Amino acid sequence: MNKAQLVEAIADKLGGRQNAADAVDAVLDAIVRAVVTGDRVSVTGFGSFEKVDRPARYARNPQTGERVRVKKTSVPRFRAGQGFKDLVSGSKKLPRGGEVAVKKAPKGSLQVGTAAKKAAAKKATAKKAAAKKTTAKKTTAKKAAAKKTTAKKTTAKKTTAKKTAAKKTTAKKATAKKAPAKKATAKKAPAKKATARKTAKKTAARR
Repeated sequence: MNKAQLVEAIADKLGGRQNAADAVDAVLDAIVRAVVTGDRVSVTGFGSFEKVDRPARYARNPQTGERVRVKKTSVPRFRAGQGFKDLVSGSKKLPRGGEVAVKKAPKGSLQVGTAAKKAAAKKATAKKAAAKKTTAKKTTAKKAAAKKTTAKKTTAKKTTAKKTAAKKTTAKKATAKKAPAKKATAKKAPAKKATARKTAKKTAARR
């Protein structure tokens, strides 16, 4: 059965072919628009229409057997309701009147987008939580790196100060050692003068 045949099948019940065509178009348009926007259309006893995301994957070309990468995509999916399944499987019989293939849905059973909206809200919450965790980790890592850098700089300054102090101490010791040497030289100088005087006296006596 195609669309034209479907319209003919319900034309008598809707007061003419034009009314039936308008009704079919309106129903299909509402379902398509809802599914495209990510909503789920569910009719109790008949089934549900929804949008399903397929991740990127690898498949094989049936003709060549070559492995081909398939991009991420979204496809529509229809899941038959239990009443529809029972009628198709034969566990339940179609009513003789042929007016209703499945039981009439109770009031409020036509749901559009409730499950999809809840799922989208859950995904958004999960993404926000993940983003917060990632930001917290990055901040902690930056703080740890900053502390390490500060600690290294402090250690380097202390080491430099120690080296400077050691150099000053060494210079002081060297200066202290040189000072006694100068004093000893000064003492030796008078001793030489005294020896020279004694030698001069002896020479004078001999003459």
